[in-house]
Parts: sequence; C-alpha cells; structure tokens
Amino acid sequence: MVVVGPPASQPRGRDGALARRQDLREFLMARRARVTPADAGLPGGGARRRTPGLRREEVAVLAGVGVSWYQWLEQGRDITVSPQVLDAVARVLKLNGAERRHLYVLAGLNPPLPESEYDGEYLCDGLRRLIDAWMPLPAHIMDVYTNCVAYNESAALVLGFRPEISQNCLVTFFTDPFYRSQAKSWERTAPWVVAQFRAAMADHPDDEGFQSVVEEVARLSEEFVELWARADVRAGGQLVKELTHPVVGTLFFESTQLRVPARPDLTIVLHNPVPDTDTAAKLEWLTSPEGRRSVIRPADTLTA
Repeated sequence: MVVVGPPASQPRGRDGALARRQDLREFLMARRARVTPADAGLPGGGARRRTPGLRREEVAVLAGVGVSWYQWLEQGRDITVSPQVLDAVARVLKLNGAERRHLYVLAGLNPPLPESEYDGEYLCDGLRRLIDAWMPLPAHIMDVYTNCVAYNESAALVLGFRPEISQNCLVTFFTDPFYRSQAKSWERTAPWVVAQFRAAMADHPDDEGFQSVVEEVARLSEEFVELWARADVRAGGQLVKELTHPVVGTLFFESTQLRVPARPDLTIVLHNPVPDTDTAAKLEWLTSPEGRRSVIRPADTLTA
C-alpha cells in the first residue's frame, strides 16, 4: 500500500468565515436556479421569465421567512440562522440529505445526522456480496440498533452467528454462552462495546429503539447494567479480539467498523487477522471442505 502524505507546503487559504459565506452565496444561488416555479407549485409556471429558477422573494415566501432576511442569507451576510429556518429553505430548494447537511455547514451550524436517501433494500445485495467476498475472514452487517442484517459463513463458523439466537449483536455479546466461552478478550472488550452503543444512542436522542435494546440487555445481564452505569462513550472504531475456537484454537482479530455514506443506517464489521499470528492460515483451513466437516456446532459445545 502506498500512503501519500500532504504536500510540503500548502497555499494560503481564504479567511474561513468569509470563504464559508461566499460559498453559501454561490450554493444558494445555484440551487435556487434549478427549481422552477412549476416545481415549487407556483401558479403560471414562469413561462415569460428570462431564467427558469425561483426569485429570491419567492423562496422567502415559500419558506415563510422575510424577504430581506433571505436576501441577506444569500448575500452571505453575517446573520443569525436557526435549524428550523434552514430546513424550510432546504425544503423549498428541494435539497437532498447531503445538500441539507452542506447548507448547515455553510451557515455555520452543526449539520444534522446523515440519513439514508434510499429505501431499505438499496445496496443490500451489493453489501452482502462484499461480506461474502471477504471470505475466509468473518464479516457481518449491523443496523443502528446492532441488529445483524447479514453475515458470511466465516462469521457463523468463528463468531457463532446462527438463526436460533438473538440477531441483536449487543444482546448476543452479553448472553450467548457459545460466544462467551470463546471470547478470551471478553472482559477487555465489553466496556468498549457498551460505550460505543451509548455513543450511537446519543446521536439519536429521540429514537426509542435504542432504549428498547438497553432494556432488553439489562433484563438479561447484570454485567451490562454495571457497565452501562459508567456512562462511558466511545466512537466506533477498531478493536482487537482474542478468540479460542473449539477446533482451530486461538484466533486474533482486528475488528473494524465501516460506514457506507449512502446507507448511514448500516455498519459493516470486518474481522482481519492480527499480523504475525497464524490466524489467517487457521481460517483458510476452517473454511475448507475438510475444516467444515470438523466444525463443532455451538449446541455440541454447550452440551458436552
């Protein structure tokens, strides 16, 4: 892999606030020009106009803001804006999710969380092919609540994913005896897992789905209750896991969470062998025809 660093010297940039307001002016003008009166539901359709786009005063009226205020906004003046007003302008200008976030940034506000602009099946087939192509390494896909959407065969063989258990990864982490029996790094990893879930929950304060997961795990695990009470918060990233598989022995993984901008509601979790270990070779054998025949199923392990 070739890593390219920054150039030795950077050109002197524009003043940050001034540049942002100039970019805001250009962005709003460009987006206003692409929305026709007919698109906005205005009578007449603007047939006799020199340009097809909306006028500033029309944007202001449709957004429910003052004409002068919108003019100042588009001129890039240093004025106070609110999320509610920006959302109204975004609606009139028919901005998509990425454009709405960009508008917030240019206006000097923290942007809203990204949302998927597509239906629930968009990219799903492609993402499933991605984790299947990750074989013989384990990989799975989670939604924002850590429900498992899909997993490859290696994740089933190594991590114990199977249809008969809870498909929520947080619930499984704390309650599945097969996974607990293998995860030698469980005590070290558990605080990170809980802190990452709290961080995701904080990003969606009005989403009751997160609270439902917390309540379910709390009913089933006193260890979770103790860790949740710490109120630790960590962004999702990379964890090092040590597992002891009943057939191939100790495995060392770097577990990495990846987001797809077009589907921010999904997280891809890829497990990569730690360098200078024999994990990769063990996985090659475990997913071979001979290895598959030797696999000990979770039920066999738990009843032995």
